[in-house]
Amino acid sequence: MSLILSLLMTLWVTYINLGFTASFFNDWRLAFMYAWPVAWIVSFLFGPLVTQLTLKIVPVSD
Repeated sequence: MSLILSLLMTLWVTYINLGFTASFFNDWRLAFMYAWPVAWIVSFLFGPLVTQLTLKIVPVSD
């Protein structure tokens, strides 16, 4: 999940900030290399909390 999210977000933000330039793919690659480890750590740390919050909001049907 963190892989796909960081790929899509860095693609979008790089495009919005720089446009499609000659160095777009290199800039995107660098942004992704910084973003993915952070996204993985955030997903790992906050995943259980988000799951608990979701279970409180949306009741589980049997």
